[in-house]
Amino acid sequence: MTTRSTSRRTDPGRRDRIIDACLDVVAEFGVAGTSHRRVAAAAGVPLGSMTYHFSGMDDLLRAAFARFAGDVGGRVERSMAAAPDADAAERALVDVITQGTLADQRELVLTLELYTLAAREPAYRELTDAWMARSRAALERHFAPAVAAQLHALVEGLSIHRALVAPGASEILDAGAVADAVRRVVGRGA
Repeated sequence: MTTRSTSRRTDPGRRDRIIDACLDVVAEFGVAGTSHRRVAAAAGVPLGSMTYHFSGMDDLLRAAFARFAGDVGGRVERSMAAAPDADAAERALVDVITQGTLADQRELVLTLELYTLAAREPAYRELTDAWMARSRAALERHFAPAVAAQLHALVEGLSIHRALVAPGASEILDAGAVADAVRRVVGRGA
């Protein structure tokens, strides 16, 4: 007599794949175009896995945007932590704006999608508040709190600007112009 195993095979990475796939789907179709079916297909998992791991689309989106905000915030933290002084921190910030974390079109789209949700929904506002506090704290390693807040606003503003203009169409996104803007906020520019 043979016995059938009733234990289910586990897939410990499935939840993470779903979250990653959700971000990919949001980047391609926007939050409004994101569905369980699209995410499951992108993650390569059965549709039933969606409700096993997440109570609904809002739960999945919160998990995905929490991961995204944590990843981006972590990169800013690492950039500021690696800078030995304020001059290096200024250069690192210019790199973050022009070629690093926020220079990628996918991340810009995800950022704007998160901002839109945060403007309407308190749970998402908590994510953006935590992300912004984390970024400001990283900047405060080298700059006074008021200057760090202004630098953070510059980063956010330039990121939105980058998302809305055609590539190469804005001279203010040039590394030299960004460096000048950072120096002005810090109080070292003309």
